[in-house]
Amino acid sequence: MSVAEPRRIVLFRHAKADWPQVTDHERPLAERGRTDAAVAGRRLADTGVPFDLALCSTATRTRETWKLAVHELPHRPKTVYEERVYDASPGELITVLNETPDDVRNLVLIGHNPGIRGLAEVLSGSAEEDARERMSRRGFPAAAFAVMSFDGSWKALEPGVATLLDYWAPSE
Repeated sequence: MSVAEPRRIVLFRHAKADWPQVTDHERPLAERGRTDAAVAGRRLADTGVPFDLALCSTATRTRETWKLAVHELPHRPKTVYEERVYDASPGELITVLNETPDDVRNLVLIGHNPGIRGLAEVLSGSAEEDARERMSRRGFPAAAFAVMSFDGSWKALEPGVATLLDYWAPSE
């Protein structure tokens, strides 16, 4: 693949988590989260983006979200559970994404707020239709995702280089 071909990245926040007496990292999904994760997976499938790679936080709620969502996709991408995605800032997430091999064209990043929302805001230099307005109005609730496109190498991914193509949240 040429690095000149557009790449797609989907920033996907984990679904609604429960609050049992466990560490934050070990919090599981709530019942609503399990339902929303599957719905989000169907909506991810509707985007038509064929994911080559999924980078997922090691937290229980992100792993459970991805496990439920990926079953709805027509093709299961390689999944890498990455500790650095947990509790990461937008800058730290960009560093992780910059390490992506250039043979990966489309990637889904499953993580947490405020990092995922911040990354969506930082990366999107432009937006199609009303995607930015919907994302700004809704924020980035549990199970929401943003679909972005950019040109060039993963090493060149930096603030403002992407176009926000679409945004979806469970109540959309």
